[in-house]
Amino acid sequence: MNRVYVCSCFGVTDQQIKDHAAAGACTPRQIASACKAGTDCGSCVRRIQALLGRGECPRRELADRGEPVLAALDEAA
Repeated sequence: MNRVYVCSCFGVTDQQIKDHAAAGACTPRQIASACKAGTDCGSCVRRIQALLGRGECPRRELADRGEPVLAALDEAA
C-alpha cells in the first residue's frame, strides 16, 4: 500500500484527507479541525486545497444555515 503523506508534521495521508472530505469537511480549516493537518508549519495547506478541489460541499447547506457541519467527523473520531 502506497502512503502519500500530505502533512508530515502530523503524519496525515492523502487518503485521510479524502476520507475527511467524504465525511463532509469542505475547507482546509475543517480538515485542520478534523486531523490537525495544516496547523503547524502550513506547507501542506495548498496540497489539502488541491485534494479538496472546487467541487460541491455535501454539507454546505448546513453551514449556510449555521448548523454544525463536522458533527459526524467528531463522532467518528
